[in-house]
Amino acid sequence: MTPTDTSDYRLSRPLVARLVGAYLVVFALVVFAATAIVAATGVVPPDLLAVLLVLGLIGLGGVSSWLRAKAYVVRLDPAGYEVRLVRGAGVKKARWSDVEDVVTASPRDIPCVVLRLRDGGTTTIPVEALAVDREQFVHELRAHLDRGQGLRPL
Repeated sequence: MTPTDTSDYRLSRPLVARLVGAYLVVFALVVFAATAIVAATGVVPPDLLAVLLVLGLIGLGGVSSWLRAKAYVVRLDPAGYEVRLVRGAGVKKARWSDVEDVVTASPRDIPCVVLRLRDGGTTTIPVEALAVDREQFVHELRAHLDRGQGLRPL
């Protein structure tokens, strides 16, 4: 890893499956509602259902592809970090110079890495949401933090 490297940590497979499942439930409800409207009114053409189905399947492919390949939970770069797609993470973005220390915690029995900031804020990252080994993530996070704060390995 060089000082100019940016590390992106993607969603874990179980989390991607959960989000795709939620999309499918919403899609099924929309198709059900559209079917009820077509059947009840008779004014809306039934071809609308076929169009809705095709658009929904295209959307499913797009969402699945984006979640698997493009969406990231944590981005570490030489300047700092950014956390996305995590509700309740706290401070979502900060510079390495603002980070006081890194600790582990287990709120509600969920293993997390907590970045404590100098201003009192925190960023909580649930490591099970990441598609990477827990120890590898902590090691790479520490390396980025050390470089960002101007420390060199011995």
